[in-house]
Amino acid sequence: MGIVLFSACYYDKKDLVYPQVTTTSCDTTNITYSNSITTILNTNCNNCHGATTANLSGGGIFLHTYATVKPYITNGQLVNSILQNGKASPMPKNMAKMDVCSINKIILWVNKGALNN
Repeated sequence: MGIVLFSACYYDKKDLVYPQVTTTSCDTTNITYSNSITTILNTNCNNCHGATTANLSGGGIFLHTYATVKPYITNGQLVNSILQNGKASPMPKNMAKMDVCSINKIILWVNKGALNN
């Protein structure tokens, strides 16, 4: 009885083994509440936390104006929620984590004082 060894080489299948990852640029220059943060909140949060929806599906948490967002910045709940780090209810609820660029923009804005600009 003989031993048969098979060997395979994947070098000819480089694209299958090492698929190209598409990266996109994340412009974090000039992050302002009115220019950047409102767009992120409207896209990712205000379906549940908007003026007409927060009491119905957003647990009474309003995020549609600077005045309503500010308390959640101050207490850390917004950042902890979007980071989904276990320190606050993970958001968006029952959905995938917000994209890294949007999270970075919010954190940068918060770290620069979360100005109403």
